[in-house]
Amino acid sequence: MWICNFLIAASMTMVLPFISLYIGTLGDFSHDYIQRWSGLVFGVTFLSAFIVSPIWGRIGDKYGFKPILLITGYGIASSVFFMGVIHSVFGLFILRMVMGFVTGFIPTSIALISKQTPKKEAGKTLGTLQMGNVAGSLFGPILGGMMADNVGFQYTFIITSVSVMIATTVVLFGIKEIKQHEEVKTKIPRTQKEVIKQILNRKMLVWVMLIALLIQVGNFSIQPLLALYVSDLTHATSIAFLSGLAFSATGFGNLLLTRQWGKLGDSIGYEKVLLLLLVLAAILIIPQALVTELWQLVGLRFLYGMAVGGMIPCITAYIRIEAPLEMQGEILGYNQSFRFLGNVIGPALGGFVAGHAGISSVFYVTGGLFLVAFGILWWNLRHEQQRFKESF
Repeated sequence: MWICNFLIAASMTMVLPFISLYIGTLGDFSHDYIQRWSGLVFGVTFLSAFIVSPIWGRIGDKYGFKPILLITGYGIASSVFFMGVIHSVFGLFILRMVMGFVTGFIPTSIALISKQTPKKEAGKTLGTLQMGNVAGSLFGPILGGMMADNVGFQYTFIITSVSVMIATTVVLFGIKEIKQHEEVKTKIPRTQKEVIKQILNRKMLVWVMLIALLIQVGNFSIQPLLALYVSDLTHATSIAFLSGLAFSATGFGNLLLTRQWGKLGDSIGYEKVLLLLLVLAAILIIPQALVTELWQLVGLRFLYGMAVGGMIPCITAYIRIEAPLEMQGEILGYNQSFRFLGNVIGPALGGFVAGHAGISSVFYVTGGLFLVAFGILWWNLRHEQQRFKESF
């Protein structure tokens, strides 16, 4: 599964650094038009994914996660292929929206592994799996940027599509899912209302999902604008490659410490590690607004990646402990929906802020969001401890 996540993540991030540049090749558009549509095209995938994630989770709880991996994998491959032959911005927007309905390969793989992992090893195991995603995200932008500069955007989309198809085929023949016992299956709630009630009865689950949303808003507010920001910092001609390098710097940081953050969460508590990471991320994202050279941006994004890489494994492991086994897939699906909603809000917010106050202002807003998430988590943990003391 690690290998498959690596291939999927590498393939999907190949095209992210140059979305805004690709839109610019589809017509004679103004700078503001490209910025606005970059955010819309980038975010619409996550809007449609936000809608269907809980549905995929519920189906996975009932019928298994491997069929979903196959549907989403081949669906993504088809969508990306047609993006390479489209000739209009609106057509690209529609294809990105369609891809959202079948997006979810990596979240589904996390749900599959999470459900079959002992709770005491959840952080370490999910951190290790996350490393496959991170490693793919690390090399994908660099490879995508190199290919875009050398063979053009169209062939980069086609190669990406083939890579996704290979990864999905590996799942088809190489992954075996351990089925649940029948007595566990019978416990699966029949309605979404029952699952939502279970989530609301565990208020910390709701707050953790909200924090996941804020994290994604922060992470994705700058991503569709990063290529434009890089072009402002350098006069080099290979902007796609340099944008990929800036993307990948965060992945390098992720790769170094993601598993270690998960192991630390296993030892001292995932919520404590998450508090630390939120503060570190805020401290490291704000100076990115002040850089004057590309190497400064790359270095700061590397350090930022070391902090932000442990957040999602800690959140997933926490949900793994709090959520009942028979409905973990659907609850993780709701968490994924919150994250996808953040992926939608982030680019739109980034585009709005950049349009009114400049791209550098987006970094300040992102730092503020991480501090808000820290405040929410700290306040709720404090009240949870007070209620625990009062119960004795």
